[in-house]
Formats: sequence, C-alpha cells, structure tokens
Amino acid sequence: MAHAPGQYAESRSRTRPSGTATALDAADSPTATATGEAAPGAATHGAAPDRATDAGVHADAADAVAPGPATRAGETLGAGHAADGFAAPSRSVAAEAATHAADDAHSRVDDLAAALDAEGVPVHRPELGVLVAAVPADAAARAAARDAVDAVDEERVRLRSAVKSRDGFFTTFCISPYSRYIARWCARRGLTPNQVTTASLITALVAAACAATGTRPGFVSAGVLLIASFVLDCTDGQLARYSLQYSTLGAWLDATFDRAKEYAYYAGLALGAARADGGGDDVWALALGAMVLQTCRHVVDFAFNEANHDATGNTSPTAALSGRLDSVGWTVWTRRMIVLPIGERWAMIAVLTALTTPRITFYALLIGCALAACYTTAGRVLRSLTRRAERTDRAARALAELTDSGPLAELVAKAAPRGRGSYLAPLSAALGTAAVLAGTAAAGFGSWVPVGCAVLYAVLAGVAVAAPLQGPLDWLVPPLFRAAEYGTILILAACSEVNGALPAAFGLVAAVAYHHYDTVYRIRGGTGAPPHRLVRAIGGHEGRTVAVTAAAALLHHQNQGFTIALTALAAALALAVLIESIRFWVSSGAPAVHDESGEPA
Repeated sequence: MAHAPGQYAESRSRTRPSGTATALDAADSPTATATGEAAPGAATHGAAPDRATDAGVHADAADAVAPGPATRAGETLGAGHAADGFAAPSRSVAAEAATHAADDAHSRVDDLAAALDAEGVPVHRPELGVLVAAVPADAAARAAARDAVDAVDEERVRLRSAVKSRDGFFTTFCISPYSRYIARWCARRGLTPNQVTTASLITALVAAACAATGTRPGFVSAGVLLIASFVLDCTDGQLARYSLQYSTLGAWLDATFDRAKEYAYYAGLALGAARADGGGDDVWALALGAMVLQTCRHVVDFAFNEANHDATGNTSPTAALSGRLDSVGWTVWTRRMIVLPIGERWAMIAVLTALTTPRITFYALLIGCALAACYTTAGRVLRSLTRRAERTDRAARALAELTDSGPLAELVAKAAPRGRGSYLAPLSAALGTAAVLAGTAAAGFGSWVPVGCAVLYAVLAGVAVAAPLQGPLDWLVPPLFRAAEYGTILILAACSEVNGALPAAFGLVAAVAYHHYDTVYRIRGGTGAPPHRLVRAIGGHEGRTVAVTAAAALLHHQNQGFTIALTALAAALALAVLIESIRFWVSSGAPAVHDESGEPA
C-alpha cells in the first residue's frame, strides 16, 4: 500500500494542506510572485503559499528569507516574514544562495534547493499544475508576473483548493463535484465546520433510527440519509479548508463522529432486522463482526504508518512496484476502490440497505472488508520483509502505546527481556491471539478453558512487548491484540445464547474501540497516548480479556448475569474513557488528526 506517512486518503480531517507554490528570489531584491490554481486538497489564504520546505525547517528560518519582499496574490510579506506555512530557508542557506546573485533565476532556485538538501532539510517540490510561479530577474519579468497574478480567479482557487487531492473514486467523482459548492454556501452564511460535522452526525443517527424501524420505507430512507450524512461529512472538511477555520475541537469531533456514525448505523440495521416483518432476523453477531473487522483494519493502517513513517532506508521492491503502478491511471483508481474506503463502503451499505436485507448488507460488508484487509495487510507484510530500514525510538514508543498493555502484560515483560529486531514480538502476539480465540471457540460458553487461554494470552502478550518494537513486523502486534480482545468478546457473546448478550457485547467493543481510536489520534497529533494511569485502571487489553472470560465462566448459570456483566463493564469503560478524552481534547490545545486509510497497497 503506497502512501506517505500519516497520510490517508479517506480522511475528512481538517488539516492544513499545502497549496499555491511560492518562489523566492535570492538576489537583486525583486518581488517574487506566486499564485494560481491549487491542486485539489490545497488550502489557500486568498491564494495561500505552499511550503518552500516541509516541517523540517528549524525555528531560525523565519528571519532568513531573501531580502526582497514577496507577494502572494497581491498581498505583500515583508522580508524575513513567515506566515501560514510559508517556510523560509535557514541563514546559512540564504547566504550561500546570495553568492549566486549573478546567475539566472532558475539556477538560483536550483542552488537554493540543493543547499537545503545538503543541510538535511526536506525540500517540498510541488506539482504546479496551472499555478503561476516566477522568480523575476528584472522589471519586465516582474511586471509580467504581476499581470499573471492579476489574471488569477482567486475564488476559483479557493473553491478547488477546498477539495482533497487524494480521495476515493466515489468521493472524487460522485460527492466532491457538488459538495464544494455546499461548503461555499455554508461559508457565506456563517456556518462553521463544527456545525456541519454535528449535522452530519445527526443525519446519520436519524438514518440509523430509520433502519431500526425494520420496514422497507425505513430502509430506503436510511440509505438516502446515510449518503446525505456522507455528503455533509465531506463538506465539513471542505468548509474548513475553504474558510480556513481550524480547531482542535473540530478535528476531534471529525475524528470521533465518523466512527460513531458508522457503528451506530450497524446497530440500527441489527435492530431493524430483529423487528422486520416475517419474524425478524438476529444479525447482531454480524454487526459486531463488521465493527471488529473494520476497527482491526484501521489499527493495521495506523500501526504500519507509525512504524515506518520516519524509518531510514525505507525502500523495497514492493514499494517500487507500487510506484510504477501509480503511473498507470486506471490502476490508481482500481487499487483505491479495492481497499473499500469510506466513500465506497458507505455507498455500498446505503444501496444494499435500501434494496436488500440487513443480513445481505452485513454479508457484503464483511466479505468486502475481509478482502480489503487481506490485500492491504499482505502488501504491507511484503514491504516490511523486503525493505531494509532502521526503525526509530519514536516509532517503537508509538507502537508500544498502541498495544494498550495493562498490568499483567507489564509484569511479564519485566521478567522476559529480549533482544531488538527479532520476530519474537509478532510471533508471540500471533500465538497468544490464536490460543485465546481457538480455545474460546472450541470450549464454548461457560467453560473455564477460555480463562486459561486468556491467561496464556496475557503471558505471551507480555513477552511480545518485553523489548522495543523495532523489528520488521512488529507493527502487527497492536492489530493482533485488537483481534484477540474483540474476537474473544464476540465469540463468547455469540455462543452464550443469552438474551441481550450480543447487543451488550456490541456496546463493550464500541467503548473499547473508542479508547483505541482516541489513543491513535493523540499519537498522530504528537501528544502521546492517554495517561498510563487510565490504561492501568481499565485493565489493558489482556486484563479485559481475562475479565470477560472469567465473567462468562462464573455467570453462565445465571439467566442474565453475563449480559449484565458486559453492560456494566461497557458503561464503566465508556465513562472513564470519555471523561478523560473530552477533558484532554477540549483543554489541551493539541492538534487532533483523523485520517482513515483509503490508499492502495
């Protein structure tokens, strides 16, 4: 799967993308002009400048711009000023560039870029497309550049820049062509992205309620409303980019509401199936399975990117092949559709809800997501095995936080040290996962065998995290842990045949999944995982697995005992996690990043 670290095409997130390219003149103090039409996905400020360099530019860069003023779409910036992502080179690089003042403008820019590269500063070389960018060498060239700037339709730039450049087929061709105009309409009436995000959530919840009626008109209405919710889901990010309205709260809402909408809709379908004409149909196990599979897919995405986005020597033949395939137009869209990103997934769910039954909808969803998971995971495993890369301590720390290990695993980890760079971590995690899932499925509900398997799983989980996760396949450890915990809950609830056990299990997995998504968003925002005291208080993945298997063994004779235990555990976890999460995102001021992978493998 070929995508840049931390970049997911399926995202509706409100992050500041780069847009209009800006050229800097290194000598003679002419005005450097740059504007034009940004590629879709760029954010503009009028016509906002692209980054001259990526985030690697150090703090002293702000006062090292070449002497002349720069204009962007008629707006003058004083020399040495950096605004809205306008990154300037360091002092030493600017001095070196000044020595080439006698050369032509093209050569000066090339020399400046080469000097930045030599200093280890990543240089961003944007695809200009129809942008206008110039480094005028004399008054005539400067006048021509100004004329080109004046000819640009800045409103068109802003409108096109509101749309993400990398997105799924359905979103790109069926939603974005008109959702951008909805975003502009909202901006002109003073609506905020948070209001649009909330409207999207409300629409999805109404869709879930319609599906829960169990009637054909209700299913048709649910499908239509789900698409409407997705249109608003695209619009909120486009509105944020169009109007340059960014906030921590908005990004957090965007991050959490997407999952809440989809999983609430699964619950609505399951309720509707039970209430449908003809005696009803119990599809709660399918609904829970879809949530488990989708969440595990996301953890694979997040863990792989966190493990590899800052790795050195990060190349492989598989990645090279993926790059070559990207040069063939039809393969790009095919590969993006294969991974079933959010646009394609929601469109499929909406159409099948309106035309078929909830059971058929879940079967199609499970099959599609399973194929996508196999495709993306296999591609990433091949990349990891064929590349020679050094994983950083930061990547190892992020993977350790994603494991969500509790007190039991920590105790084992202290007693089981191991060397770095081996395959012991993913092997131990895979063996533990297989043991607890197979043992639980074979023994069934009410047996103490699953408890023993869960204890073995906790021991092997501790062995897996005993040393820094810097091996080539160590990114598989977090998704394996998610599969073990969620899968155990699913199997026990499905085998229990206790009234209400599956809906209670659905609520428990939803609460735990929220905690794991919250962990991902914090790590990707650069703020680290939730407080360790919270992770310990809620038991860690291995502690919760032992607790659920023990509850099934102890309460299997009681009529509703297991259901009550799952419900109580779900409520306690949700309360603890939500209080901490809301406190953090509302008060910390940290950036929240939500991206769901839609990139091809």
